[in-house]
Amino acid sequence: MVDVHASIDSTNLEALRDPLPWRVVVADYQSAGRGRLARQWQAPAGTSIAVSAVVPMPVDRTSDWGWLPLLTGMAMRAALVDVSGVAGRLKWPNDVLVQEGAEGSGGLADDGRPWLKISGVLCEMVPGGELVVIGAGANIAQARSELPVDTATSLALCGAPNVRREDVIVRYLGVLADLHRAWAGGGAGLEALRAAYRRSCLTIGLDVDVHQPDGRVAQGVATGVDDTGRLVVQAGASSTAHAAGDVVHVRRSRPPAGQTA
Repeated sequence: MVDVHASIDSTNLEALRDPLPWRVVVADYQSAGRGRLARQWQAPAGTSIAVSAVVPMPVDRTSDWGWLPLLTGMAMRAALVDVSGVAGRLKWPNDVLVQEGAEGSGGLADDGRPWLKISGVLCEMVPGGELVVIGAGANIAQARSELPVDTATSLALCGAPNVRREDVIVRYLGVLADLHRAWAGGGAGLEALRAAYRRSCLTIGLDVDVHQPDGRVAQGVATGVDDTGRLVVQAGASSTAHAAGDVVHVRRSRPPAGQTA
């Protein structure tokens, strides 16, 4: 079931009003689009994609629920490169970052150009705990002046100006369904999904600040993503796994070789 709207308050809100399994809501324009941490998310009509899907949860394996937002970012990353040739990396948990001018590079090399956000995800649980609404947005045709922050970009600015938004949505939903199937099935399929995420996660190995929901900021080196989808951050001799938080990649000053901080 796919509902297409020229304009709507929010695709997530619309999906939550009638949350049927695998219902999909798409809009050309959102007047009250939202991102994580209650941030507003808006773009000029016809320049981005806004799509929400209602997906079932494996109620017998709650320990694996943390992987749903992560696999959603994987699905959008795959859709963007398949349709446009613009490859990216994932910032934990599910932002897709790209480097302008790096189309066709595979998205795995870091040549010093800044990593800019092109897509984000917001997951919201439906009351009852058996369904989740996954909202995803991606910047397709925005000019620089149409982006809300200077740390964002679009496919057009990455050298892919003629991408059809419909093609990205169709590919994204197809990959999302495949990854959801592997995740819900557990076992080897879930383990392969975890490994694929870790390979494409830019955050792992970087210095990070993790801004937590209670206002604290945890600093350290992101050393991995554990089997429940939490980001593992090491500070000194201790490691902490974070299930939620807004991650900022930072460059901290390092002591010269042979010296200690």
